[in-house]
Amino acid sequence: MNTPPSPSGAEHTDGSSIRLGALVPLTRPGWAEAGRHLLAGLDLAVREVNDAGGIDDRPLELVVRDTAADPERAAAAVDELAHLGVAAVVGEYHSVVARAAAARADALGVPFLCSSAVLDTLTEAPTEWVARLAPAQSYGWRIYADFLLRTGRRRIAVATQPSVYWASGTRVLRDHLAPRGGTVLELDATLTPEALCDALVDHGATALLLLVGHPEPAVPIVRAVRGDRRLAEILIGAPAGQPEFAEWAAALGEDGAGIPFLRYLPERLGPLGERVGKELHERLGEAPSFVAFEGWDTVAVLAAVLRAHGTDRAAIAESWPRVAVEGTRGPIQFSRMPGISVWQWAWTPIQVVDRDPAEPDRFRILHAG
Repeated sequence: MNTPPSPSGAEHTDGSSIRLGALVPLTRPGWAEAGRHLLAGLDLAVREVNDAGGIDDRPLELVVRDTAADPERAAAAVDELAHLGVAAVVGEYHSVVARAAAARADALGVPFLCSSAVLDTLTEAPTEWVARLAPAQSYGWRIYADFLLRTGRRRIAVATQPSVYWASGTRVLRDHLAPRGGTVLELDATLTPEALCDALVDHGATALLLLVGHPEPAVPIVRAVRGDRRLAEILIGAPAGQPEFAEWAAALGEDGAGIPFLRYLPERLGPLGERVGKELHERLGEAPSFVAFEGWDTVAVLAAVLRAHGTDRAAIAESWPRVAVEGTRGPIQFSRMPGISVWQWAWTPIQVVDRDPAEPDRFRILHAG
């Protein structure tokens, strides 16, 4: 990152690098493990592009900014990155943070390819500047609700914290379950774990969904429910994907297994996905999450766009509907979807998976959508 800052997104003519701004949660209260996986995917793909000669003999350069799950910090980072002359902004994991970044990118006229956030309304009004790889929450969480129904779980309780993201998820679940005989009870996650267990018993809940942060209060809630004999038959679920990462298993051990969550991977990776997965495994020192694949796919899309359309920001944004890229998880194209304000890959492969209670480091596919 020794290239002098460029004041705009205009074409360079001196063979200098093409900069991509990367928004990643790397410190608390951000989900730093997710950020580490996202950055590993972004960085691996950039290195592969550069090893193959870059973009018209110019290297890609990631300019990374830690959002720490802070929307204001993310918006300020977009301002800074725009001033540094990035061709586009990529990344982000937290939906509320991505929404702030998307609004700022839209206002500034900077292309933003969102890697991993799912909130349907990333921008208040339709925008040409933002595209997204992750599936919209309304799509993925309906698939999760179908899984609950298929397993006979209709009395659903959600332990939730104040957040646009959690409120949106609760609404998706209620709207999908109610016409099919399901109910959703909201429980305030500030309840003591013991009081929450009592409420689950009183309600006769057959499933408890964790719409809360990790490790607090998710870990103590799981421990309390697992330790309550009255709730031996209840399903604990985490549609937002908390059990995906190794720190979940490290914190909870066997108690963290058997908790279904959403994962955005196909049942079987193709040759490209297998190759990238092996590289990511070496880089991370552990099995890559779907978030790492989202990072790699993000750069693959931007590299194809830059080769075809150059670094002009408006030209990049205008190219979203013409993208056709082979990603690690299938062919990537963007379209306009009802109720979604950004260009959307419709749809990423989706699974409901859990950690196998007999072998918590192994994932079981329970349902696919």
